[in-house]
Amino acid sequence: MNTKLYSQKGFSLLEILIAFSILALSLGVLLNIFSGGLRRAVISDEYQQAITIAQSILSKAGIEEELQDGETHGEELEKYQWTQLIQAFEVDGMEPETTGIFPYHVTVTVEWEAGENNRHVELVTLKLSGEKNEK
Repeated sequence: MNTKLYSQKGFSLLEILIAFSILALSLGVLLNIFSGGLRRAVISDEYQQAITIAQSILSKAGIEEELQDGETHGEELEKYQWTQLIQAFEVDGMEPETTGIFPYHVTVTVEWEAGENNRHVELVTLKLSGEKNEK
């Protein structure tokens, strides 16, 4: 009896196909994770820019511009549209004419388009003035 035992060297075609399938699925998942992270980073940057614009406009109110009832609009960086709304604010039990302090409710809204979505940020504060300003 002369039997030769053949030892297998290398991988079979089925093993190679299974390995490539696992590799393809893994790479697909990883690429999806990285592209999703990139999208979220871009959205975060847009929100940060919008908040910076809104804070800048809020800080100008009462400093560079007088506090007076009204609404103003503008555009920054050819992408962000902002609206500033200033309204006299009444506090119960406080007579502004006797105290000389006039509170104003200031709201700044920044809007922009991000692909198919419209996004916005709104900041609100209360500012005080030493005089009543009317248009």
